[in-house]
Amino acid sequence: MPSFAIGETDFLLDGAPFQIISGAMHYFRVHPEQWADRLEKARQMGLNTIETYVPWNEHSPERGAFRTPPSLDLARFLDLVHEAGLFAIVRPGPYICAEWHDGGLPGWLTADRSVTLRSSDPAYLEAVGEYLDAVSRIVAPRQVDAGGPVVLVQIENEYGAYGDDAAYLRALVERTRRGGITVPLTTVDQPVDDMLHRGGLDELHRTGSFGSRAAERLETLRRHQPTGPLMCSEFWCGWFDSWGEPHHTTPAADSAAELETLLAAGASVNIYLFHGGTNFGFTSGANDKGIFRPIATSYDYDAPLAEDGTPTEKYWRFRETIAKFAPVPPERPAERVDAPAFEVALDRRVTLHDAGLARAVAFDAVPDASAFGAPRGYSHYETTAGSGGLLAFAEVRDRAHVFLDGGRVGTIDREHGDRVVVLPRGGRLTFLVEHLGGVNYGPRLGEPKGLIGPATLDGRPLDGWLAGPLDLGIDRVRAAIAAAPPGHEPGGPLAGPAFAAGDFELDEPRDLHLDTAGWGSGTVWVNGHHLGRHWSRGPQRTLYVPAPVLRRGSNELVVFELSGHGSATARFAARPDLGPSER
Repeated sequence: MPSFAIGETDFLLDGAPFQIISGAMHYFRVHPEQWADRLEKARQMGLNTIETYVPWNEHSPERGAFRTPPSLDLARFLDLVHEAGLFAIVRPGPYICAEWHDGGLPGWLTADRSVTLRSSDPAYLEAVGEYLDAVSRIVAPRQVDAGGPVVLVQIENEYGAYGDDAAYLRALVERTRRGGITVPLTTVDQPVDDMLHRGGLDELHRTGSFGSRAAERLETLRRHQPTGPLMCSEFWCGWFDSWGEPHHTTPAADSAAELETLLAAGASVNIYLFHGGTNFGFTSGANDKGIFRPIATSYDYDAPLAEDGTPTEKYWRFRETIAKFAPVPPERPAERVDAPAFEVALDRRVTLHDAGLARAVAFDAVPDASAFGAPRGYSHYETTAGSGGLLAFAEVRDRAHVFLDGGRVGTIDREHGDRVVVLPRGGRLTFLVEHLGGVNYGPRLGEPKGLIGPATLDGRPLDGWLAGPLDLGIDRVRAAIAAAPPGHEPGGPLAGPAFAAGDFELDEPRDLHLDTAGWGSGTVWVNGHHLGRHWSRGPQRTLYVPAPVLRRGSNELVVFELSGHGSATARFAARPDLGPSER
């Protein structure tokens, strides 16, 4: 069987020096029927390795479970990597950041306030151990020395930016080794002395994360990793997008020049990202470094391979750069072809009020969402105000639409620092609260969503609440639309919050791009597949629809719209539009 090890100056594959030229691609952000296509395009760019995170919260929504449906079939993904002739790097965290909801930590864990996250707290380590054992059962038989593709496994993720609990890191190493992982173990941190020191152990191989000033950063890394190969295991060739900000891009020529510096120095590299994919459903995270910034649905990342799997200028530049140092196959991927552009009549609809999708439990004081299962997406609250006045909360996470006797009276937006709304009179209050992504980086990691008490009206406690999740299971949504009471005019403007649906025909399945211009905010399904959020705040103006979720003949589009839309139609565009860039 092949062997993989760390030598005095190089990675060693079967005893010979081996330069890792890897690209990140997260199986959970790409439709599983598209994995093979994306991996083949990675090979065609000249990569010899694929890296992926593993999202604990997706695999284990309940403790004791480790789900591997087709969209999360890590074993099949690694087998496809192997079939493509590529090696693999697996980064199971347990914390992954990744601009992913709660950094990959499961909601049942973050809801337990007695647990200290990312530490040697025994309760935390017990839960982590169960998870790592499940990952190891998949990864261990697929290591290179067992005839598989896996050559490296990472411990934690940029831990030096968060903590300094060396006992915690050692506990992760011990549990990983106990699970049968024999390949070299690594850590990654930004090339800052303090972070590299705190985030690693001398018995692990330290690597760096950066996207510029490569030569300088390699020097810093070498001070902390005096022997063995240098590796940038997150070479940031682009950046993620947040709602309300420009579409982030990095010039292809600049990124290619930095990549060449790395490869010319003999360093190994993992391009973050080769292919970003999509934050389908309610999986995107958020950053909060003093200002809350939720992550957009598209995770295109300005990567070499675009969100829809087509090569960009950066792809070709990187391919030319890699060819200077390693063999590149002669095959080339096809360029993007325009998708069909057409309109869909949204001829079925129901208001949120009539849909009956709110599930409520009684509480004396206003609860945060962890009290009713820490749902993603949306929560719903009700109470009665005896009079008008200033309604205030300690905090709103993240955006509350406020209704008085059914009429909208305001929005409380966390990003604007809002926490109050003025009520013109008393009456029945309802709140639709958007959970815009669990914080994935920093001290607010895993914080609860919803309305954060105390709730006061003119300074006096406001008690007596009904609260719970909004059940957006697609079967429930379809049933609500089908059972809509009479009086919903199908051809008129859509007044939110409401659901609208329509059907469209296709000659054959192919990628589509749903144009969200003119819509406010909400979320979308196609044939039951949850595409994710749309928001007029931008930057993205289209939602990617992967061909495998479509079918020949009739297809279904369902939109949940919070603000409203002046038209009774939806439109598909010929090309993706991720919004204006910062350049």
